[in-house]
Amino acid sequence: MRLNYHLLDVFTDRQFGGNQLAVFPDPPPDLPAELMRQIAKELNLSETTFVLPPSESNFDFRLRIFTPAAELPMAGHPTVGSAYMLARLGALGRVENAKTIVFEENVGPIAVTIHADERGDPVEVWMHQPIPQFLNIIEDRSKIAEILSLSAADLYRDAPVQVLSSGEPFMFVLVNSLDTIQRIRLRFDKWAEALAGTNAENIFVTSTETVYDSSTVHSRMFAPALGIHEDPATGAASGPLGAYLLRYDLVQAGEMVSEQGFEIGRPSFIRIRARQTESTFSEVSVGGKCAYVGYGTLVIN
Repeated sequence: MRLNYHLLDVFTDRQFGGNQLAVFPDPPPDLPAELMRQIAKELNLSETTFVLPPSESNFDFRLRIFTPAAELPMAGHPTVGSAYMLARLGALGRVENAKTIVFEENVGPIAVTIHADERGDPVEVWMHQPIPQFLNIIEDRSKIAEILSLSAADLYRDAPVQVLSSGEPFMFVLVNSLDTIQRIRLRFDKWAEALAGTNAENIFVTSTETVYDSSTVHSRMFAPALGIHEDPATGAASGPLGAYLLRYDLVQAGEMVSEQGFEIGRPSFIRIRARQTESTFSEVSVGGKCAYVGYGTLVIN
């Protein structure tokens, strides 16, 4: 069996930045899930996607997303990158200015809008995410600081350490400065002791001090349970991030930019849109550019 795949860098406009992704655009519909998982582990990228026929006519494609360690219910850069790749391959027909498709993911329908240039080539993709749920607040801030090799005083005092989820939960930690976030060193032993197996095991840290003036926040994300020590760009967390920043009056604008991946040499820029109502959010979406890297064929004996 020969399986064709394409390599992309997502949430960047140039190669070797952003978050790496492998997309299998036309695997056999009956490809076993265990084989998908093994392929993702073999490629050893943050995520690998498999584009399959949908189970119902109201979806355009089914998207299955794997890290080297697990299948995800949904994820940001794999969704954005897979839509970009399908448009680039012509699988969506000609894109006139903008086109919206619906992926069937394990959390349900995920709408994605592809924006194209005058030639019909994709230039930017926006993923419309489920409205984030604000879940438990973590009271032991000292323990969280210790996991990050920080002190409790390094955590911003006027915002909670809280778990939010649009399908995959992340614990959001706001720190005081850019210097603080750059000093983080994850203590795996402390993480395993306090967070492994909980809904707070994916740690998303952010600061309102940034490298670029055009950015809103500077971010880092650690997910050892998913086989990802540090993620260059985390779309699934960035929608909830926008909601978190608005809910706690940390930003005023409904459109933001999160810069991420700088500490591991893969600068990424994730655009975020969030609209807040009195009691909830009416829209949360993330978007960005992609850079094509190459293609290959995997031979399965």
